Amino acid sequence: MDSLFQRSLEDLIKGIRLNLLTEPTFISKSTDDIRREIKSTDLHTKSVALQKLTYLSALYGLDMSWAAFHVVELMSSSAFAHKKIAYLAAAHSFHAATDVSLLTTHQFRKDLNSANPFEVSLALHCFSIIATPHLARELTPEIFTLLSSSKPSIGKKAVAVILRVFSQYPDAARVCFKRLVENLESSDPHTLSAAMGVFCELAVKDPKSYLPLAPEFYRILVDSRNNWVLIKAVKIFGKLAPLEPRLAMRVVEPICEYMRKTGAKSLMFECVRTVVTSLAEYESAVKLAVVKIRELLVDDDSNLKYLGLQALTVVAPKHLWAVLENKEVVIKSLSDADPNIKLESLRILMVMVSERNVAEISRVLVNYAIKSDPEFCNEILGSILSACSRNVYEIIEDFDWYVSLLGEMSRIPHCQKGEEIEHQLIDIGMRVKDARLQLVRVGRDLLIDPALLGNPFLHRILSAAAWVSGEYVEFSKNPFELMEALLQPRISLLPPSIRAVYVQSAFKVLIFCLHSYLFYRETIACSPSSPDNFVSESKCPGSDSAIVAADCQQDEVFNPRASNQSFEDASTEDVEDITVTHAQIPNSASLGKDGFTHESIGNLLNLIEVALGPLSGSREVEIQERARNVLGLIELIKQELPGLVKKEGNFEREGLKFPKIIELMHDAFSKELGPVAANAQERVPIPDGLILRENLGDLEMICGNDQLPTSSSFSFGIPHSKEKVGLPQSKGESSEASTESTSLLAEHRKLHGLYYLPSEKNDVSNDYPPANDPKLQDNLNDDAKDLVKLTEQSLLQKKKPNHAKPRPVVVKLDEGDEAPIAAKKLELKEDLLSGAVRDVLLGNEAVSTSQSNLTDKSSSKRRGKEKLNTDHPSGPKEVLGDVGNPNMGNPSSRRSKHHGHGKERRHRSPRKKEKEREENGQKDKQKSSHRHNRHKSRQRAEGPNNVVTQTPLIPDFLL
Repeated sequence: MDSLFQRSLEDLIKGIRLNLLTEPTFISKSTDDIRREIKSTDLHTKSVALQKLTYLSALYGLDMSWAAFHVVELMSSSAFAHKKIAYLAAAHSFHAATDVSLLTTHQFRKDLNSANPFEVSLALHCFSIIATPHLARELTPEIFTLLSSSKPSIGKKAVAVILRVFSQYPDAARVCFKRLVENLESSDPHTLSAAMGVFCELAVKDPKSYLPLAPEFYRILVDSRNNWVLIKAVKIFGKLAPLEPRLAMRVVEPICEYMRKTGAKSLMFECVRTVVTSLAEYESAVKLAVVKIRELLVDDDSNLKYLGLQALTVVAPKHLWAVLENKEVVIKSLSDADPNIKLESLRILMVMVSERNVAEISRVLVNYAIKSDPEFCNEILGSILSACSRNVYEIIEDFDWYVSLLGEMSRIPHCQKGEEIEHQLIDIGMRVKDARLQLVRVGRDLLIDPALLGNPFLHRILSAAAWVSGEYVEFSKNPFELMEALLQPRISLLPPSIRAVYVQSAFKVLIFCLHSYLFYRETIACSPSSPDNFVSESKCPGSDSAIVAADCQQDEVFNPRASNQSFEDASTEDVEDITVTHAQIPNSASLGKDGFTHESIGNLLNLIEVALGPLSGSREVEIQERARNVLGLIELIKQELPGLVKKEGNFEREGLKFPKIIELMHDAFSKELGPVAANAQERVPIPDGLILRENLGDLEMICGNDQLPTSSSFSFGIPHSKEKVGLPQSKGESSEASTESTSLLAEHRKLHGLYYLPSEKNDVSNDYPPANDPKLQDNLNDDAKDLVKLTEQSLLQKKKPNHAKPRPVVVKLDEGDEAPIAAKKLELKEDLLSGAVRDVLLGNEAVSTSQSNLTDKSSSKRRGKEKLNTDHPSGPKEVLGDVGNPNMGNPSSRRSKHHGHGKERRHRSPRKKEKEREENGQKDKQKSSHRHNRHKSRQRAEGPNNVVTQTPLIPDFLL
């Protein structure tokens, strides 16, 4: 009755189409019906329910792991229709963690030994998908038998499945590898193609292990007429040729012949790729490959054009002339409609970049970036940044040009490379001293550009510009202009982390201005010149004035860090051109026409107080701390120099004072900041008594009960409303917040003292979380203009120009500027598979058999199957001689196929024959004991792991 009223899969599909609006409800109801139907004892009802569940799982992603046992039940049905549905469900839902997969072992073995080829095919297909180490180990004997099946439809599937078996159970190679090699001589093209596909995948992982099979692969390369088989053979030789130069010499001619004559584009491309990657030493082959690449580049098919560009990318590093011959096609590809083609052409251009043409190519690519869509624009900018910074700016000779290029790239509308440009601006400032003047110029232009404030992708660039302007302020033409740019009201648009850098840079500019002005006064007081004529009377731009965007046009550069030079006497005629920075008196090139005056310093202090006053009550701790530091310094200066904010005459009559704090802060900011190695943290010794735990997963459990503040940043108890209005915080509120935070800190330290450093002070430093910049997507699509002529001129190899100015010194670290890359370890399974293959090819299977790790149930079965391979044992030389025809059956049949191999056997010494007879006798005894204990003994063979790996050799008759 259940099956009478049961809905079929066709009914389920019709119901889904009719209930589009209530589809989730209909699927939920259908799932409930399936849960009830699948429990039926009637196999037909169960199969229909499982079929519907598999359909819903494949289409809607429903979890059907709960039905795994019902799948196993249906697999044991004798009806082929039921078995087909069960195997399909198992292939779709079973995985390595499915427990009931262990129950399928017997059913797989039964179906693999079935006389019905359709049942065998079903089992092989499902086994290739859900095979686990246990299933692979238990079913290796059955797969071994199917490898020599007389039915091509079964044999080709068994050959394909063996790759999955090897990956899950590497020791299966000791049993099945020789029979897999035999399939290379199969007359069925499908079986041969499957075998070549398996060896192609195996050679990619460890090509060295398959060098002894080179004669057989060479025979297939020469004799086969199947394009797919030839493609696999060419791929295999592409992996083997770099390991053996003599082999490359032998296969280069057949591969070139296929390139000349074949009409199949797939085979031609594979030959081209093999030549440019593995046979690049043969000039004639490379020239032929370049001709074929040209044919692909001019083809109308976008797929073939892309493959041609990809091949040209591979050949470009060693044969640049190949790119120059096809430069027109490459350049035009930058404007292609296919984005993949544009990216490949961009990669080819970046391969050609050198110190001779970096400026020209960068200029052309920047022009393309301005007219390109946002995605390709950022690909271009990223390629330029990566190429120019490679190996610590190895190809950059003119850093002034490169810094200007970084500033120009920042103003491109679609630029999203703010992080990379920020890193390079700061890195160049620390490494290249001669580029700091240009850095300050570019930084000043970026700071006063209002268009950059609204682009969140460029905020990091503004952070670098502010840092450079503050760190190297002595190179600035007008420090007062820098201060106005750093404190302009529009910086409220920036994230808190960027604004904190602005405030800190303003702190540095203030220290520089105060120190320079006070040093002027101290120097003039000791000189006979009149102080009235020392400083030109000029007003500092006030806080309400507009920012002057004047360009720095001076050519003189001075060394601001030199502190050992003394001040020389100057006459009153040229004292107006003198300015003092960092204990040195350079000319006025660093300040322009206006110098430091009493009025300008007073206006500067007023500007800072007005701009940073509201920020001292900010809820952002980084901004608040820095703003209070600057305002606190101004208060100290006012206390020590009260006349500084008064009229100039009163200040002069009170006498000159040089505050100690200004000198100390100036000395602190004068320290050079250099690059830090990426592995510097690893060389810091761990303090004694500090225990570093590797696993901090329990922190979440420990801190789970702690209530974190809802705000994204820390505050000092200032209400948000007060911050907006600008009201000061009362002392009562401050004391209450301080008491509360202290008690909470003490309680947390008491509970979780393990994670605190042993210290007498209870100070805790809170790291402010970085701001999350929202990434905006720009959908503008502009077509790139045709710049082929300009690009062709820049791509031509020119003579290296004679630079009037030598390349500046770039600071490099002895330990290296890049973090060491840990070598990837080979997986254990790949190592075991390679070892098993080498043992089989070198004739060590008798020894390696004792090393295989079999379970108690499968050991005797595997030994029973191994006797098929040990009937005619042979030494290493015999195996290498038989590689050309690896038929492991009757020796007489092998002699009839390859007489040359038989001749090698006839010329063996009598001593070798006696040794083989002894080995045969020992193996016969082992076989008899295996037969006797086949159903009684279930113990694992144990033996010492003392096998010495032998180097694979290639027979000389091929080479």
